[in-house]
Amino acid sequence: MPTIDVKELSLTFTTRDGPVHALSNINLSVQAGDFVSLIGPSGCGKTTLLRAIADLEQATSGSLLVNGVSPEEARLQRAYGYVFQAASLYPWRTIAKNIALPLEIMGIGRAEQQKRIKENLALVDLADFGKKYPWQLSGGMQQRASIARALAVEPNLLLMDEPFGALDEIVRDHLNEQLLSLWAKTNKTVVFVTHSIPEAVYLSTHIVVMSPRPGRIHEIITSDLPKDRPLNIRETPEFLALANRVREGLRAGHSEDVPV
Repeated sequence: MPTIDVKELSLTFTTRDGPVHALSNINLSVQAGDFVSLIGPSGCGKTTLLRAIADLEQATSGSLLVNGVSPEEARLQRAYGYVFQAASLYPWRTIAKNIALPLEIMGIGRAEQQKRIKENLALVDLADFGKKYPWQLSGGMQQRASIARALAVEPNLLLMDEPFGALDEIVRDHLNEQLLSLWAKTNKTVVFVTHSIPEAVYLSTHIVVMSPRPGRIHEIITSDLPKDRPLNIRETPEFLALANRVREGLRAGHSEDVPV
């Protein structure tokens, strides 16, 4: 059974100015352990698709299953963790207490909370920062804390909405390396939204190339790069060829003229 199974999904928003067709006939199957990146131009529905998987938006037509159940059931089962574009940490709570928040809501006992906080801080290389406040951490460290919070509920699926987009290139490269390491350690299924071709190619087992609104899947590219990927793999002919294929897919998808 796929972790995510999307069939003929369309989503239209109703606005005062008329309907906005955000997604059209999306078909996507994500298997357990995949790292899938959604890439496309601004407004193509990448985040809308991610939010539909997370039960934050409801499809107009078609079907969507997460772990074999509806997105609502998956949300109630805490089947996924969600990492937003901004870290969204509460400034009056320490990093440890920010990570504890969803556990408190779930009614997890204090001893188990402390265990999960310690494990996940170590997982994102923040073991010594649990007592710090968000404003005492860099932007990259805050995002790592946000990832730790998402992992603390022990989901099998991690949904990430362009979490590194606002960071500088050096920090972003470092976090890409850490995210790959984290994925290898946890074997989570990851769906990741990005505008960056190098980021999508470096991280992913599959790259979903989307075309402009209404958002459609133009192409799904399977990466043949090895799972162990040092950062300098970006200079290899294999990486550059894959990046070029994604770039050409984006151009071709942008030139499509599909009636709404």
